[in-house]
Amino acid sequence: MPKAPNVEGLKLTPYWWESAPSPESDHSDIPVTADVGIVGAGFAGMMAALTLARAGRSVVVFDALKAGAGGSSRNGGICSGNLKFSLSGLIGKFGLEKGKDIFQEGINARSSLRKLIEDEGIDCGFKMTGRFDGAMHVNDYEQMGRESDLMNKHFDLGVYLVPRDKQHEELGTDFYKGGQVRPDIGGAQPAELHRGIYQRAVEAGVRVVDETEITSIVKGNSDFTLSWAKGSIVTGHCIVATNGYTDKVTSWLRRRIVAVPSQLIATDELDQGLINRLMPKGRMIGETRNIFNYYRPSPDGKRIIFGGRRGADTDDDMQKCLHLYHNLVEIFPELEGVRLSHTWWGYTGHSFNYLPHLTVHDGIHYATGFCGSGVVWAPWLGKKAALMIIGDKENARSNFDEMPFPTRPFYNGNPWFLPAVIGWYSLKDRMNQGRKH
Repeated sequence: MPKAPNVEGLKLTPYWWESAPSPESDHSDIPVTADVGIVGAGFAGMMAALTLARAGRSVVVFDALKAGAGGSSRNGGICSGNLKFSLSGLIGKFGLEKGKDIFQEGINARSSLRKLIEDEGIDCGFKMTGRFDGAMHVNDYEQMGRESDLMNKHFDLGVYLVPRDKQHEELGTDFYKGGQVRPDIGGAQPAELHRGIYQRAVEAGVRVVDETEITSIVKGNSDFTLSWAKGSIVTGHCIVATNGYTDKVTSWLRRRIVAVPSQLIATDELDQGLINRLMPKGRMIGETRNIFNYYRPSPDGKRIIFGGRRGADTDDDMQKCLHLYHNLVEIFPELEGVRLSHTWWGYTGHSFNYLPHLTVHDGIHYATGFCGSGVVWAPWLGKKAALMIIGDKENARSNFDEMPFPTRPFYNGNPWFLPAVIGWYSLKDRMNQGRKH
Protein backbone atom coordinates (compact mmCIF):
# COMPACT_ATOMS: atom_id res chain seq x y z
CA MET A 1 0.00 0.00 0.00
CA PRO A 2 1.30 3.49 -0.79
CA LYS A 3 1.98 6.02 1.89
CA ALA A 4 -1.21 7.80 2.97
CA PRO A 5 -1.97 11.20 1.45
CA ASN A 6 -1.69 14.38 3.44
CA VAL A 7 -5.32 15.40 4.03
CA GLU A 8 -4.75 18.21 6.50
CA GLY A 9 -7.31 20.93 5.73
CA LEU A 10 -8.98 18.76 3.07
CA LYS A 11 -12.16 20.37 1.71
CA LEU A 12 -15.19 18.25 0.77
CA THR A 13 -16.35 20.73 -1.87
CA PRO A 14 -15.35 21.04 -5.55
CA TYR A 15 -12.05 22.75 -6.25
CA TRP A 16 -13.88 24.66 -9.01
CA TRP A 17 -16.00 26.50 -6.44
CA GLU A 18 -12.96 28.36 -5.11
CA SER A 19 -13.06 30.78 -8.04
CA ALA A 20 -16.69 30.27 -9.09
CA PRO A 21 -19.14 29.68 -6.22
CA SER A 22 -22.75 29.03 -7.14
CA PRO A 23 -24.57 32.25 -8.09
CA GLU A 24 -27.30 33.67 -5.85
CA SER A 25 -30.84 33.92 -7.15
CA ASP A 26 -33.78 36.15 -6.23
CA HIS A 27 -36.78 34.42 -4.61
CA SER A 28 -38.96 37.52 -4.34
CA ASP A 29 -41.95 38.16 -6.60
CA ILE A 30 -41.76 34.91 -8.55
CA PRO A 31 -44.09 35.31 -11.56
CA VAL A 32 -47.29 33.25 -11.65
CA THR A 33 -47.08 32.69 -15.41
CA ALA A 34 -44.33 32.32 -18.00
CA ASP A 35 -43.91 31.06 -21.52
CA VAL A 36 -41.55 28.29 -20.41
CA GLY A 37 -40.79 26.67 -17.08
CA ILE A 38 -37.52 24.74 -16.76
CA VAL A 39 -36.63 22.25 -14.03
CA GLY A 40 -32.86 22.07 -13.62
CA ALA A 41 -30.45 25.04 -13.64
CA GLY A 42 -27.35 23.21 -14.87
CA PHE A 43 -25.73 23.42 -18.28
CA ALA A 44 -28.75 22.06 -20.17
CA GLY A 45 -31.41 24.09 -18.36
CA MET A 46 -29.51 27.38 -18.50
CA MET A 47 -28.54 26.97 -22.16
CA ALA A 48 -32.19 26.26 -22.99
CA ALA A 49 -33.21 29.32 -20.99
CA LEU A 50 -30.68 31.58 -22.71
CA THR A 51 -31.82 30.43 -26.16
CA LEU A 52 -35.49 30.93 -25.34
CA ALA A 53 -35.02 34.33 -23.72
CA ARG A 54 -33.11 35.66 -26.71
CA ALA A 55 -35.99 34.47 -28.88
CA GLY A 56 -38.38 36.62 -26.84
CA ARG A 57 -39.83 34.00 -24.48
CA SER A 58 -40.33 34.59 -20.77
CA VAL A 59 -38.52 31.87 -18.84
CA VAL A 60 -38.36 30.78 -15.20
CA VAL A 61 -35.82 28.13 -14.16
CA PHE A 62 -36.09 26.14 -10.93
CA ASP A 63 -33.51 24.00 -9.17
CA ALA A 64 -33.66 22.04 -5.93
CA LEU A 65 -30.00 22.93 -5.32
CA LYS A 66 -28.02 26.08 -5.90
CA ALA A 67 -27.92 26.78 -9.63
CA GLY A 68 -25.24 24.61 -11.22
CA ALA A 69 -24.32 22.92 -7.93
CA GLY A 70 -25.05 19.46 -9.33
CA GLY A 71 -23.10 17.74 -12.08
CA SER A 72 -22.42 20.96 -14.01
CA SER A 73 -19.85 22.19 -11.49
CA ARG A 74 -18.72 18.83 -10.12
CA ASN A 75 -17.21 17.28 -13.26
CA GLY A 76 -13.65 17.31 -14.56
CA GLY A 77 -14.18 19.99 -17.20
CA ILE A 78 -13.06 17.74 -20.07
CA CYS A 79 -14.85 18.94 -23.22
CA SER A 80 -14.92 15.67 -25.14
CA GLY A 81 -18.51 14.97 -26.12
CA ASN A 82 -17.49 11.33 -26.29
CA LEU A 83 -20.06 8.56 -26.36
CA LYS A 84 -19.89 5.10 -24.87
CA PHE A 85 -19.58 3.82 -28.44
CA SER A 86 -16.52 4.55 -30.58
CA LEU A 87 -16.95 5.33 -34.27
CA SER A 88 -16.59 1.65 -35.16
CA GLY A 89 -19.11 0.82 -32.44
CA LEU A 90 -21.59 3.36 -33.79
CA ILE A 91 -21.19 2.02 -37.32
CA GLY A 92 -21.67 -1.53 -36.07
CA LYS A 93 -24.79 -0.55 -34.15
CA PHE A 94 -26.44 1.89 -36.57
CA GLY A 95 -24.83 1.31 -39.96
CA LEU A 96 -22.23 3.42 -41.76
CA GLU A 97 -24.20 6.57 -42.59
CA LYS A 98 -26.18 6.81 -39.34
CA GLY A 99 -23.12 5.96 -37.28
CA LYS A 100 -21.13 8.70 -39.02
CA ASP A 101 -24.00 11.15 -38.53
CA ILE A 102 -24.06 10.51 -34.78
CA PHE A 103 -20.29 10.88 -34.55
CA GLN A 104 -20.48 14.11 -36.55
CA GLU A 105 -23.01 15.48 -34.08
CA GLY A 106 -20.39 15.11 -31.36
CA ILE A 107 -17.96 17.15 -33.46
CA ASN A 108 -20.68 19.76 -34.02
CA ALA A 109 -21.50 19.88 -30.32
CA ARG A 110 -17.84 20.50 -29.40
CA SER A 111 -17.59 23.24 -32.04
CA SER A 112 -20.80 24.81 -30.75
CA LEU A 113 -19.46 24.93 -27.19
CA ARG A 114 -16.21 26.52 -28.33
CA LYS A 115 -18.12 29.09 -30.38
CA LEU A 116 -20.39 29.87 -27.42
CA ILE A 117 -17.39 30.49 -25.15
CA GLU A 118 -15.70 32.71 -27.73
CA ASP A 119 -18.79 34.63 -28.87
CA GLU A 120 -20.03 35.27 -25.34
CA GLY A 121 -16.60 36.07 -23.96
CA ILE A 122 -16.95 33.50 -21.16
CA ASP A 123 -13.76 33.45 -19.09
CA CYS A 124 -13.55 29.79 -18.12
CA GLY A 125 -9.95 28.80 -18.89
CA PHE A 126 -10.98 27.00 -22.06
CA LYS A 127 -8.05 25.57 -24.05
CA MET A 128 -7.83 23.18 -26.97
CA THR A 129 -5.32 21.01 -25.16
CA GLY A 130 -5.96 17.74 -26.96
CA ARG A 131 -6.70 14.51 -25.12
CA PHE A 132 -4.41 11.54 -24.50
CA ASP A 133 -6.01 8.18 -23.76
CA GLY A 134 -3.71 5.59 -22.23
CA ALA A 135 -3.93 1.96 -23.35
CA MET A 136 -4.09 -0.44 -20.43
CA HIS A 137 -3.10 -3.41 -22.60
CA VAL A 138 -1.36 -4.06 -25.91
CA ASN A 139 -4.68 -5.18 -27.40
CA ASP A 140 -6.18 -1.80 -26.45
CA TYR A 141 -3.33 -0.01 -28.20
CA GLU A 142 -3.83 -2.06 -31.35
CA GLN A 143 -7.56 -1.31 -31.30
CA MET A 144 -6.75 2.38 -30.86
CA GLY A 145 -4.74 2.19 -34.08
CA ARG A 146 -7.68 0.79 -36.01
CA GLU A 147 -10.00 3.37 -34.50
CA SER A 148 -7.60 6.23 -35.28
CA ASP A 149 -7.43 5.17 -38.92
CA LEU A 150 -11.23 5.02 -39.12
CA MET A 151 -11.71 8.49 -37.59
CA ASN A 152 -9.12 10.04 -39.86
CA LYS A 153 -10.58 8.35 -42.92
CA HIS A 154 -14.09 9.67 -42.35
CA PHE A 155 -13.45 12.92 -40.44
CA ASP A 156 -9.77 13.90 -40.89
CA LEU A 157 -9.37 14.69 -37.19
CA GLY A 158 -5.61 14.24 -37.08
CA VAL A 159 -5.82 11.48 -34.46
CA TYR A 160 -2.53 9.69 -33.88
CA LEU A 161 -0.94 7.01 -31.75
CA VAL A 162 1.89 7.47 -29.28
CA PRO A 163 3.95 4.29 -28.74
CA ARG A 164 5.07 3.42 -25.26
CA ASP A 165 8.67 4.44 -25.91
CA LYS A 166 7.44 7.98 -26.75
CA GLN A 167 4.79 8.10 -24.05
CA HIS A 168 6.77 10.42 -21.77
CA GLU A 169 6.33 13.15 -24.37
CA GLU A 170 2.64 13.09 -23.41
CA LEU A 171 2.53 11.81 -19.85
CA GLY A 172 5.22 11.20 -17.24
CA THR A 173 4.37 7.57 -16.50
CA ASP A 174 5.23 4.05 -17.61
CA PHE A 175 1.82 2.81 -16.50
CA TYR A 176 0.21 2.64 -19.96
CA LYS A 177 1.14 0.65 -23.06
CA GLY A 178 1.15 3.73 -25.26
CA GLY A 179 -1.93 5.70 -26.19
CA GLN A 180 -3.91 7.85 -28.59
CA VAL A 181 -4.04 11.63 -29.00
CA ARG A 182 -7.23 13.42 -30.08
CA PRO A 183 -6.23 17.02 -30.99
CA ASP A 184 -9.89 18.08 -31.30
CA ILE A 185 -10.67 17.89 -27.57
CA GLY A 186 -10.09 20.59 -24.94
CA GLY A 187 -10.84 21.50 -21.36
CA ALA A 188 -12.48 24.25 -19.31
CA GLN A 189 -13.17 25.27 -15.72
CA PRO A 190 -16.74 23.91 -15.53
CA ALA A 191 -18.07 26.12 -12.72
CA GLU A 192 -16.82 29.22 -14.53
CA LEU A 193 -18.38 27.96 -17.77
CA HIS A 194 -21.71 27.44 -16.02
CA ARG A 195 -21.51 30.85 -14.37
CA GLY A 196 -20.91 32.45 -17.78
CA ILE A 197 -23.98 30.82 -19.32
CA TYR A 198 -26.01 31.66 -16.21
CA GLN A 199 -25.00 35.32 -16.33
CA ARG A 200 -25.84 35.65 -20.03
CA ALA A 201 -29.24 34.06 -19.39
CA VAL A 202 -30.07 36.38 -16.49
CA GLU A 203 -28.98 39.38 -18.57
CA ALA A 204 -31.40 38.17 -21.27
CA GLY A 205 -34.27 38.24 -18.76
CA VAL A 206 -34.32 34.68 -17.42
CA ARG A 207 -35.58 34.30 -13.87
CA VAL A 208 -33.76 31.64 -11.81
CA VAL A 209 -35.25 30.32 -8.57
CA ASP A 210 -32.76 28.04 -6.85
CA GLU A 211 -33.07 25.86 -3.73
CA THR A 212 -36.70 25.34 -4.70
CA GLU A 213 -37.77 21.78 -5.38
CA ILE A 214 -40.59 21.35 -7.88
CA THR A 215 -42.96 18.83 -6.29
CA SER A 216 -45.42 18.34 -9.15
CA ILE A 217 -45.82 19.03 -12.86
CA VAL A 218 -49.46 18.89 -13.97
CA LYS A 219 -50.33 19.07 -17.64
CA GLY A 220 -53.43 21.06 -18.59
CA ASN A 221 -55.13 21.42 -21.94
CA SER A 222 -52.51 23.81 -23.27
CA ASP A 223 -50.22 24.54 -20.35
CA PHE A 224 -48.39 23.13 -17.33
CA THR A 225 -48.63 23.91 -13.64
CA LEU A 226 -45.32 23.59 -11.81
CA SER A 227 -45.74 23.56 -8.03
CA TRP A 228 -43.37 23.84 -5.08
CA ALA A 229 -43.83 24.10 -1.32
CA LYS A 230 -44.75 27.79 -1.33
CA GLY A 231 -46.37 28.35 -4.70
CA SER A 232 -46.96 27.43 -8.31
CA ILE A 233 -46.52 28.79 -11.82
CA VAL A 234 -48.44 28.18 -15.05
CA THR A 235 -46.27 27.87 -18.15
CA GLY A 236 -46.95 27.25 -21.81
CA HIS A 237 -44.09 24.75 -22.11
CA CYS A 238 -41.96 22.71 -19.74
CA ILE A 239 -38.39 21.44 -20.01
CA VAL A 240 -36.91 18.97 -17.54
CA ALA A 241 -33.10 18.96 -17.49
CA THR A 242 -32.22 17.22 -14.23
CA ASN A 243 -30.04 14.37 -15.58
CA GLY A 244 -28.31 12.59 -12.66
CA TYR A 245 -30.34 14.60 -10.12
CA THR A 246 -33.74 13.47 -11.37
CA ASP A 247 -36.27 13.07 -8.55
CA LYS A 248 -39.73 11.56 -8.16
CA VAL A 249 -41.61 14.53 -9.61
CA THR A 250 -40.62 13.26 -13.05
CA SER A 251 -41.20 9.56 -12.48
CA TRP A 252 -41.23 8.80 -16.22
CA LEU A 253 -37.67 10.12 -16.53
CA ARG A 254 -36.61 8.64 -13.20
CA ARG A 255 -37.32 5.16 -14.62
CA ARG A 256 -34.95 5.86 -17.54
CA ILE A 257 -31.95 7.51 -15.87
CA VAL A 258 -29.36 5.75 -13.73
CA ALA A 259 -27.58 8.15 -11.38
CA VAL A 260 -23.94 7.05 -11.28
CA PRO A 261 -21.57 8.76 -8.84
CA SER A 262 -18.34 10.17 -10.16
CA GLN A 263 -15.70 11.45 -7.78
CA LEU A 264 -12.64 13.70 -7.99
CA ILE A 265 -9.68 14.88 -5.97
CA ALA A 266 -7.39 17.87 -6.40
CA THR A 267 -3.78 17.89 -5.32
CA ASP A 268 -2.26 20.88 -3.61
CA GLU A 269 -0.12 23.09 -5.84
CA LEU A 270 2.83 21.07 -7.12
CA ASP A 271 6.37 22.06 -7.97
CA GLN A 272 6.23 23.41 -11.53
CA GLY A 273 9.06 21.17 -12.67
CA LEU A 274 7.18 18.12 -11.36
CA ILE A 275 3.90 18.93 -13.03
CA ASN A 276 5.71 19.77 -16.28
CA ARG A 277 7.32 16.34 -16.15
CA LEU A 278 4.09 14.50 -15.33
CA MET A 279 1.83 16.37 -17.77
CA PRO A 280 4.22 18.05 -20.23
CA LYS A 281 1.59 19.06 -22.80
CA GLY A 282 -1.26 19.89 -20.43
CA ARG A 283 -3.55 17.32 -22.04
CA MET A 284 -6.90 16.08 -20.88
CA ILE A 285 -6.32 12.40 -19.99
CA GLY A 286 -8.40 9.22 -20.18
CA GLU A 287 -7.69 5.50 -20.27
CA THR A 288 -9.15 2.21 -21.47
CA ARG A 289 -9.95 0.35 -18.24
CA ASN A 290 -13.61 -0.25 -17.41
CA ILE A 291 -13.52 1.48 -14.02
CA PHE A 292 -11.60 4.26 -15.67
CA ASN A 293 -9.89 7.42 -14.51
CA TYR A 294 -9.95 10.83 -16.15
CA TYR A 295 -7.60 13.60 -15.15
CA ARG A 296 -5.94 16.84 -16.16
CA PRO A 297 -3.89 19.75 -14.91
CA SER A 298 -5.87 22.57 -13.33
CA PRO A 299 -6.44 25.50 -15.73
CA ASP A 300 -3.61 27.44 -14.08
CA GLY A 301 -1.28 24.45 -14.53
CA LYS A 302 -0.40 24.21 -10.84
CA ARG A 303 -2.13 21.04 -9.62
CA ILE A 304 -3.68 17.81 -10.89
CA ILE A 305 -7.43 17.21 -10.92
CA PHE A 306 -8.00 13.45 -10.83
CA GLY A 307 -11.39 11.77 -11.23
CA GLY A 308 -12.83 8.36 -11.83
CA ARG A 309 -15.47 5.75 -11.17
CA ARG A 310 -13.54 4.11 -8.32
CA GLY A 311 -15.52 4.53 -5.12
CA ALA A 312 -18.87 4.78 -6.90
CA ASP A 313 -20.20 1.99 -4.68
CA THR A 314 -19.84 3.99 -1.45
CA ASP A 315 -21.09 7.37 -0.22
CA ASP A 316 -18.19 7.76 2.23
CA ASP A 317 -16.18 10.83 1.17
CA MET A 318 -12.87 9.56 2.51
CA GLN A 319 -13.24 6.10 1.00
CA LYS A 320 -13.90 7.70 -2.38
CA CYS A 321 -10.90 9.98 -1.86
CA LEU A 322 -8.56 7.12 -0.97
CA HIS A 323 -9.71 5.02 -3.95
CA LEU A 324 -8.75 7.85 -6.28
CA TYR A 325 -5.51 8.62 -4.43
CA HIS A 326 -4.39 5.00 -4.83
CA ASN A 327 -5.09 5.16 -8.57
CA LEU A 328 -3.25 8.49 -8.80
CA VAL A 329 -0.16 7.05 -7.12
CA GLU A 330 -0.42 3.89 -9.22
CA ILE A 331 0.00 6.07 -12.33
CA PHE A 332 2.36 8.66 -10.80
CA PRO A 333 4.42 7.02 -7.99
CA GLU A 334 6.21 10.35 -7.45
CA LEU A 335 3.00 11.70 -5.91
CA GLU A 336 2.97 9.25 -3.01
CA GLY A 337 2.14 11.17 0.17
CA VAL A 338 1.06 14.28 -1.76
CA ARG A 339 -1.20 16.76 -0.01
CA LEU A 340 -4.77 16.74 -1.31
CA SER A 341 -6.66 20.02 -1.11
CA HIS A 342 -10.16 18.92 -2.22
CA THR A 343 -12.26 15.79 -2.64
CA TRP A 344 -15.80 15.83 -3.97
CA TRP A 345 -18.33 13.88 -5.95
CA GLY A 346 -21.59 14.21 -7.83
CA TYR A 347 -23.99 12.29 -10.01
CA THR A 348 -23.81 11.66 -13.72
CA GLY A 349 -26.97 10.57 -15.54
CA HIS A 350 -26.73 7.43 -17.66
CA SER A 351 -29.36 5.93 -19.95
CA PHE A 352 -29.78 2.20 -20.45
CA ASN A 353 -28.71 2.44 -24.10
CA TYR A 354 -25.64 4.58 -23.21
CA LEU A 355 -26.79 7.50 -25.39
CA PRO A 356 -27.96 11.06 -24.67
CA HIS A 357 -31.64 11.79 -25.22
CA LEU A 358 -33.74 14.70 -26.48
CA THR A 359 -37.29 13.51 -25.94
CA VAL A 360 -40.83 14.84 -25.68
CA HIS A 361 -43.16 12.76 -23.51
CA ASP A 362 -46.64 13.85 -22.52
CA GLY A 363 -45.76 17.34 -23.69
CA ILE A 364 -42.65 17.71 -21.48
CA HIS A 365 -39.32 18.23 -23.21
CA TYR A 366 -36.41 16.26 -21.76
CA ALA A 367 -32.70 16.92 -22.40
CA THR A 368 -30.82 14.28 -20.45
CA GLY A 369 -28.74 11.09 -20.30
CA PHE A 370 -25.35 12.65 -21.00
CA CYS A 371 -23.51 9.55 -19.74
CA GLY A 372 -20.60 11.41 -18.19
CA SER A 373 -19.98 13.81 -21.09
CA GLY A 374 -22.34 16.59 -20.06
CA VAL A 375 -19.92 19.52 -20.49
CA VAL A 376 -20.50 19.20 -24.24
CA TRP A 377 -23.81 17.34 -24.59
CA ALA A 378 -25.82 19.24 -21.96
CA PRO A 379 -25.55 22.74 -23.53
CA TRP A 380 -26.02 21.23 -26.99
CA LEU A 381 -29.21 19.34 -26.19
CA GLY A 382 -30.53 22.08 -23.89
CA LYS A 383 -30.32 24.45 -26.84
CA LYS A 384 -31.97 21.87 -29.10
CA ALA A 385 -34.89 21.53 -26.66
CA ALA A 386 -35.34 25.30 -26.74
CA LEU A 387 -35.28 25.34 -30.54
CA MET A 388 -37.97 22.66 -30.60
CA ILE A 389 -40.22 24.90 -28.50
CA ILE A 390 -39.42 27.94 -30.65
CA GLY A 391 -40.38 25.93 -33.73
CA ASP A 392 -37.00 26.01 -35.49
CA LYS A 393 -37.29 22.43 -36.73
CA GLU A 394 -34.21 22.52 -38.95
CA ASN A 395 -31.78 23.63 -36.24
CA ALA A 396 -33.54 21.60 -33.53
CA ARG A 397 -32.82 18.32 -35.31
CA SER A 398 -30.67 15.85 -33.44
CA ASN A 399 -29.92 12.17 -33.81
CA PHE A 400 -30.95 11.84 -30.19
CA ASP A 401 -34.53 13.03 -30.72
CA GLU A 402 -35.19 9.86 -32.71
CA MET A 403 -33.85 7.30 -30.24
CA PRO A 404 -36.12 5.06 -28.19
CA PHE A 405 -35.62 5.91 -24.51
CA PRO A 406 -35.59 2.51 -22.79
CA THR A 407 -36.12 1.52 -19.19
CA ARG A 408 -36.01 -1.86 -17.46
CA PRO A 409 -38.78 -3.87 -15.80
CA PHE A 410 -39.31 -2.89 -12.14
CA TYR A 411 -36.70 -0.11 -12.29
CA ASN A 412 -37.93 2.97 -10.42
CA GLY A 413 -34.81 5.12 -10.25
CA ASN A 414 -33.02 3.27 -7.46
CA PRO A 415 -29.83 1.78 -8.98
CA TRP A 416 -29.65 -1.09 -6.53
CA PHE A 417 -27.61 -3.07 -9.06
CA LEU A 418 -24.77 -0.52 -9.24
CA PRO A 419 -22.39 -2.21 -6.72
CA ALA A 420 -22.69 -5.50 -8.64
CA VAL A 421 -22.00 -3.76 -11.97
CA ILE A 422 -18.97 -1.97 -10.54
CA GLY A 423 -17.74 -5.27 -9.07
CA TRP A 424 -18.12 -6.99 -12.46
CA TYR A 425 -16.22 -4.29 -14.32
CA SER A 426 -13.51 -4.25 -11.65
CA LEU A 427 -13.12 -8.00 -12.12
CA LYS A 428 -12.79 -7.52 -15.87
CA ASP A 429 -10.06 -4.95 -15.26
CA ARG A 430 -8.20 -7.41 -13.04
CA MET A 431 -8.56 -10.03 -15.79
CA ASN A 432 -7.03 -7.57 -18.30
CA GLN A 433 -10.26 -7.17 -20.25
CA GLY A 434 -10.44 -3.50 -21.22
CA ARG A 435 -13.46 -1.57 -22.39
CA LYS A 436 -15.07 -2.61 -25.63
CA HIS A 437 -14.59 0.00 -28.31
